[in-house]
This record gives sequence, structure tokens and C-alpha cells, in this order.
Amino acid sequence: MLASQKIIDAFNQQAGNEMGASMQYISIAAYFESENLMTLAEFFFQQSDEEREHSMKFVKFVLEVGGAVAFPAIPAPPAKFSNARDAVQAALDWEEEVTRQIYGLVDLAQEERNHIAKRFLDWFVDEQLEEVATMSTLLGIVERAGEDNLLFVEQYLSRHDIRGEEDEG
Repeated sequence: MLASQKIIDAFNQQAGNEMGASMQYISIAAYFESENLMTLAEFFFQQSDEEREHSMKFVKFVLEVGGAVAFPAIPAPPAKFSNARDAVQAALDWEEEVTRQIYGLVDLAQEERNHIAKRFLDWFVDEQLEEVATMSTLLGIVERAGEDNLLFVEQYLSRHDIRGEEDEG
């Protein structure tokens, strides 16, 4: 096997964490859709899809190194949010937690001198920079607009990729 059982267990846990993030983003998207803020809803549905893809990366890694996939219990995400700011703050808080989780996995890979796992995790380190920056930006936009002006946020998001690139068209 190309990874210790400790790494396999930790990666299985992270696969579950990423699925939990996917579910949290569905919950946030549902909140925005229930508020008729469809651009924000779509943004978070896309985030959910990305988190599922991240989970699958961990699943495939575990399989490739000869491990067995075993998902942990995944707690239900919050079902309600008081307002848009709280929903986006929950997303930012989660991305900061995932960043800590990824750092812990990097530390484990380094401790075990598992260069395959470490190289695999490098992508996630870069991804977390993007995710935290995106959620921080979105939170700033929502706070600046305020609850009464969320349609401006919708308009802004429909014209700009808050990941740093302008949408074409």
C-alpha cells in the first residue's frame, strides 16, 4: 500500500468533510432560492458541486493507494439562516475550517514522509486560498450592500466572477 492506514483514515474523514461542505452549500443555496435570490442560489449550488468533486478526489486517492473507502457519519448542515450575511458568514467559517483540516492532512503527510499524499494535497492548499478569498469577497459585498440591497449583489454576481475573472458577454 502507498499510504498508511492513518493517512487512509484521515483522507476518508476528509472525504466526508467535503460531502458535509457540499450539503452545507445546498442548504445555503436553498435559503437564497427561498428568498428569490436566484444568482446567489446558483452560486452556492455550484459551490456544492465543487465540494462533491473535492470529496471524490479523496475517494479516488484512497482507492489508488490501495485503501478502503469508509465515509464517516456526516452531520446535517444548518437548515435556516437569519439573513444573507449569516449564510455567507457560515460559508466563510466552513472554508476556514476546511483550510485547517487540509493543513492537518499536510502535516500528517509530512510526518509520515508520504510524498505522494503531500503532492496530492498541494492542490487542496491552493484551492483553499481561492475558496477563502472568494467567500471573504462575497461576505464583503453582501455586507456593503446590506439586506435591503441584495438585488445589487445579484446584479454584481451576474456580471463579475468574484474569483477574480470577468465573465465574458
